[in-house]
Amino acid sequence: MPISVVVADDQEMVRTGFRMILESRDDIEVLDDVVDGEAALEAVDRLRPDVLLLDIRMPGTDGLEVTRRLTERAAAHPEYGGRPRIVIVTTFDLDAYVHTALHGGASGFLLKDASPALLVEAVRATAVGDCLVSPAITVRLLRELAPATGRGAPARTPAEPLTEREVDVVRELARGRTNAEIADRLYVSLSTVKSHLAHVQTKLAARNRVEIAAWAWESGLTAGST
Repeated sequence: MPISVVVADDQEMVRTGFRMILESRDDIEVLDDVVDGEAALEAVDRLRPDVLLLDIRMPGTDGLEVTRRLTERAAAHPEYGGRPRIVIVTTFDLDAYVHTALHGGASGFLLKDASPALLVEAVRATAVGDCLVSPAITVRLLRELAPATGRGAPARTPAEPLTEREVDVVRELARGRTNAEIADRLYVSLSTVKSHLAHVQTKLAARNRVEIAAWAWESGLTAGST
């Protein structure tokens, strides 16, 4: 079954662009695109999409309020299965928005200047329960969380030691690079990168790539990273 998506944004060009990007992939289907928060809530009730791509600043009910309502409903009604998973896609690179969205239940946060590949990756990742945040935002947030000494909280101990190659992949991930960029830098295939990250996720009992990146910062793997 393809991943079903609803797009909510008050700009027609954005909605059209997202639809064209996503529908060019065989495993993604855009069920509808809507212009504001209330229409997004109605579309979710009507269509039950797997993923909701959601702008923040829209007329009437904004994206953060939509996120809050859907998260509360999912908690009160387990029959929804936590669907849809929400990816915020916005022009506004503000830490307050990032924190509010993620704490409110969003599974991803992208800027509108993200590449088409990253948009597709975010939809695919959130559909299976992962979390994807624009790499530059991830790095900035982790730097803010690290104390001035450059060391974070004591890092968890992996269930099994990471291999040398897994450490290389994790270090690149923590520097804010996408899977495709990691593959290019390490001269390996994209599937190899995904395999390494899956093994690391299991070893760390991490829920998603953001937690893997946080572990890298806590454990000192990013010291002197650029």
